[in-house]
Amino acid sequence: MLKEFKAFILTGNVIELAVAVILAGAIGGVVKGFVNNIMMPIVGYFTGGMDFADMKIVLSDAVAEVKDGDTIITEAVAENAITYGIWINAVINLIIVGFVLFMIVKAYNKAKKKKEETAPAPAGPTMDQELLTEIRDLLKK
Repeated sequence: MLKEFKAFILTGNVIELAVAVILAGAIGGVVKGFVNNIMMPIVGYFTGGMDFADMKIVLSDAVAEVKDGDTIITEAVAENAITYGIWINAVINLIIVGFVLFMIVKAYNKAKKKKEETAPAPAGPTMDQELLTEIRDLLKK
């Protein structure tokens, strides 16, 4: 059983998957930093400095705890609000991340295509091979 596990772990697919997961985490950090530190300030600039995260519809206001001495008259209640601005931020982040990943994949495919184009075409059969093929075909007849 230990040998089977060792063989499984050391197969190329498992190692490639592990590398892919680690790289995905690193690329995710880079893309998140790009979105939060470069793109969102630009979006904020063009929207007049408005922070979408502050946008909300308050359904019921917060109530502070009211005490009369040691007696609690009213308990504290948190604000009940629909925070649609956070959702708008998430949508903007999704669009930006999607675009950045699209550009990364596009650049990768372009580099991959150039590599495939530079690969030499397979050489045709040599004169000896052609002659042997003709002899074989004549013998079959």
